[in-house]
Amino acid sequence: MDFISNLHFEGLVVGIATFLIIGLFHPIVVKAEYYWGTKCWWIFLVVGLISTAIAVCIADVLISSLLGVFGFSSLWTIKELFEQKERVEKGWFPANPKKKK
Repeated sequence: MDFISNLHFEGLVVGIATFLIIGLFHPIVVKAEYYWGTKCWWIFLVVGLISTAIAVCIADVLISSLLGVFGFSSLWTIKELFEQKERVEKGWFPANPKKKK
């Protein structure tokens, strides 16, 4: 049982959390583009920069890693938001009928 108490699960937690964070951002991109279009990109920029800045300031490796993953996923979402707009224009995703073109 000593080997179990000596195991360090931080890497496993970061891996699982990264998977979940990236998976969470996909529907966020789809919904954000559907309701607001690409004009909400600056929100992801602000959230990404703040999360990344906080990650640099935190000494705990696990929390810093998770904030870094969240921050860079937010920044990556900006690119995905504009690509989602193109996917909607191609007809791969539904367009919001209430949104002006």
